[in-house]
Amino acid sequence: MRVNRILLSSALVVVALVIQVSVLARLHLPGAVPDLLLLTVLGLAMVYGHVGGALVGFGAGLLADLAPPADHAAGRYALVLCVTGYFAGLIKPENGRLRSATGPMAVVVAAALGSTLLYAGVGALVGDTAARHVGLPGLLFSAALYDLLLGPFVVPAVMWLARRCDNDPLAENGPAGKAGDISSGWLSSGTGLRIGSQRSGLGALKAKARTRSARVGRIKGVKRL
Repeated sequence: MRVNRILLSSALVVVALVIQVSVLARLHLPGAVPDLLLLTVLGLAMVYGHVGGALVGFGAGLLADLAPPADHAAGRYALVLCVTGYFAGLIKPENGRLRSATGPMAVVVAAALGSTLLYAGVGALVGDTAARHVGLPGLLFSAALYDLLLGPFVVPAVMWLARRCDNDPLAENGPAGKAGDISSGWLSSGTGLRIGSQRSGLGALKAKARTRSARVGRIKGVKRL
């Protein structure tokens, strides 16, 4: 990952974690806690792709595992967010831009349910049975509901910031890469400006060839005389 991506991801992850621990966790809502950190990882993954999403998810989860008042084994939430960021990055929109809210909100709900199940499953493997006492169906419903309510405000804002800061011309998904994608789209569709310039260039070459052939014909005519 480039420096600007690392700096932005680190800042957003730290801010999301602070708000989640100091504000959202103290609301004492029924069921799960609104997972602002998960929504931040989803927004970054849908711009950076599956590799960037996995790296951001792992770093964010590891920071959440080590930050107080964490009461679970270190690496547990890092695994959950790493897997979630990877799969969210696989379905990122073209050029990192949202065309409708239906797809991202479906990703939010699927990520909320999948991360809760994966977290509970990993906890069961290490002997943590807290999910059984709280009730897994209630956790799944509340996690999906809270994240769905926060998703329209968090995910688009995170994606917008990621696109604004992702301005490296050497990047695959940066403005230069987007310009290449747009140009190739124009060439394939037959309606772009580059095709017009290429046609005009071909026309100029044909005109030069005709002029040269005419000159050759004149020279040959003079020699015959």
